[in-house]
Amino acid sequence: MSIHEIFMPALSSTMTEGKIVSWVKSPGDKVEKGETVVVVESDKADMDVETFYEGYLAHIIVQAGDSAPVGSAIAYVAETEAEIPTAKTLANSGSAAATLTPEPVAVTASVGTPAQATQNGNNHREGRVVVSPRARKLAKELKVDLTTLKGSGPYGRIVAEDVESSVNKGQPAAAPKPAPAPAPAPAPAPAPVLPGQTVPFTTFQNAVVRNMVASLAVPVFRVSYTISTDGLDKLYKQIKSKGVTMTALLAKAVAVTLQKHPLLNASYSEQGIVYHSGINIAVAVAMDDGGLITPVLQNADTIDIYSLSRTWKSLVEKAKAKQLQPEEYNSGTFTLSNLGMFGVDTFDAILPPGQGSILAIGASRPQVVATSDGLFGVRQQMQVNITSDHRIIYGADAAAFLKDLAKLIETNPQSLTM
Repeated sequence: MSIHEIFMPALSSTMTEGKIVSWVKSPGDKVEKGETVVVVESDKADMDVETFYEGYLAHIIVQAGDSAPVGSAIAYVAETEAEIPTAKTLANSGSAAATLTPEPVAVTASVGTPAQATQNGNNHREGRVVVSPRARKLAKELKVDLTTLKGSGPYGRIVAEDVESSVNKGQPAAAPKPAPAPAPAPAPAPAPVLPGQTVPFTTFQNAVVRNMVASLAVPVFRVSYTISTDGLDKLYKQIKSKGVTMTALLAKAVAVTLQKHPLLNASYSEQGIVYHSGINIAVAVAMDDGGLITPVLQNADTIDIYSLSRTWKSLVEKAKAKQLQPEEYNSGTFTLSNLGMFGVDTFDAILPPGQGSILAIGASRPQVVATSDGLFGVRQQMQVNITSDHRIIYGADAAAFLKDLAKLIETNPQSLTM
């Protein structure tokens, strides 16, 4: 008998359980090795989960909408149709684990994560090709050999566009290009919350809870600074039409300043201070259905402001659609939280686990100030508050960083476009 389990995979280092978003396959459907069978919601994103086995989806243990611990069985795959009733019987009797055919490796599900694919476009791993479901279907229709293609998707995953490109380059096709897939239906509006009702946490919200509890173990301190933004606001008005966002400008300003203050970009470890090789600015984004995620602008100090703005727009769209890859939300070395866009004057931010500092940015407002010539004037000013890990960063370090950040924004904002 050859019946295999599909396990709940660990899609991130902090994930302890996953929620089934939807089953791509139904019980009795034929499945191929490397084919997506289920979509799982981790603590940050929705990910396709593939099977290592060819056969038939015999029985679903965890239904769509339900959650299961990482490593627990969520379905059975039978190698033949004749074994489907046996799998169902084993599942119903609760003795499947002791009766299943032993396998040298128990894990039967995979996703496009760094542990299973490289970032250099190599989509052939362990003798199999990583392909999106739509690309696999399209390749079958057009009779395209997937083993000859190089994937352009995340971690070298072959996507539909790769298949179409190979046909356009002259590879023989047996069928015309299929019509584009219809746009997915909009997600249903959440049910209204009734007075007295207890609403369970989402997977995202549970992840935030765990991170916030972990932050209580870190000794932190906070330093505030007032920054005049007249020059930055003027620059923003000049280049806004080119797609530049204020978020990208602030991230760029912080990243450039961190070049002079590597300690503020570092993090604590039991072995010592970890100085990160890149300046990766994470920016907090509230999710529509609850929870918080921090898409990361990687190497923000070295990327021009226009590319940085385009990247940020793409990251936000992927975050809202729960399509961020792990490295796009867990690689931050310094975090920004901007509640100023909501009109908040000042606030304190909670330090994310694994980072040394987070900067809380308030709204820019006109203020009456005393000028250097002894007169009064009106300046646009914003308050920023930095929260830092006191185990590695001290007050003077944070103050020096804020002073240089203010100097850049107040006296030389044009340098952010260079």
